[in-house]
Amino acid sequence: MTDGSGSAPTRVGLAPIGRVESPLVDRATAPRQGDEGAPEAWLVFDPAVRDGLRDLRPGSDVILLTWFDRSRRDVLVVHPRGDLTRSPTGVFSTRSPDRPNPIGLHRVHLLEIDDLRIRVRDLEALDGTPILDVKPVLDRDTER
Repeated sequence: MTDGSGSAPTRVGLAPIGRVESPLVDRATAPRQGDEGAPEAWLVFDPAVRDGLRDLRPGSDVILLTWFDRSRRDVLVVHPRGDLTRSPTGVFSTRSPDRPNPIGLHRVHLLEIDDLRIRVRDLEALDGTPILDVKPVLDRDTER
């Protein structure tokens, strides 16, 4: 694969900024989406990103980006939601965690903030999942 210019692909480096603490430890029994019965979880951040967290508030929603470190990276086609009765579908048309770059995208609700720890709901990520980023939920009236 090239970057479109015929030269070698561009390499991207990511460093986790925290990790998920969750009672979810088994992918087979975890909900497929956060609003499908995910338990409350904690986001635990590295002290180096403390200043970036300062304007987050309980009661708001954010977009959480994670790295599905236990996912397969060689999968390009899946049966949606693991249902073998459904037609095979390219992973880029699904929310499958198995994909070339297993980045998790989660809209979570902030319940409590305790320094570098944030309690959330609607997160289906497994315990220990690396956190890559946090972004605000934007609507037409939001300027950031």
